[in-house]
Amino acid sequence: MKKKALHSGLHKYTHEDITRLSPGERMKAIGIRQDDDPILRQVSRPFELPLEKDAAQLVIEQLQHAIEIAQQIHDFAKGLGVAAPQIGIDRALAIVIPLNEEPLILVNPRIVAQSEEMDEQYEGCWSFFDFRGLVSRPLDLEVAYQSVDGKERVTTVNHAMARLVAHEIDHLNSILYKDLMPRGRKLLTYEEYKQKKQSWHYPS
Repeated sequence: MKKKALHSGLHKYTHEDITRLSPGERMKAIGIRQDDDPILRQVSRPFELPLEKDAAQLVIEQLQHAIEIAQQIHDFAKGLGVAAPQIGIDRALAIVIPLNEEPLILVNPRIVAQSEEMDEQYEGCWSFFDFRGLVSRPLDLEVAYQSVDGKERVTTVNHAMARLVAHEIDHLNSILYKDLMPRGRKLLTYEEYKQKKQSWHYPS
């Protein structure tokens, strides 16, 4: 797989112009695939590891580059994540970065267990970032995944991290969070959303 830079598209804007762009327009400008893109509705292809170790490492680098750019144009108060299809790569790889914690790199991830206890929180998605939606998800997940050298790993994630991980694994399975919302429940616009600078709240 030949390395391709994620072109920001921001070079054609002045700083003043950028501040006037909506969050969704900024994500589109840096190359994030939007929700009408067919790649977001394809199940991502798993890596054959360690045979495809170099290809997986390249995708990791591209996702990290996308994260670096996104962090320059948006303040992520709840942590963040991005999946390979969102930068146009149909492979099963995502990176999740919770607040004040180390990134979790998920290669060929799958959820192997989840808690019965659920909660509802508002989520955003880089692929339609001008909206927020109230989504119910498990409070705890057990996730199996691989390292780039093919080692099998299992981790347990909770609360905000569980929500971030579930969101990104959904992307790899062609699911967007709005698919999980009950019929009739509407998305809020970014302007309507009142918790922009707040982290998700969970009982201690």
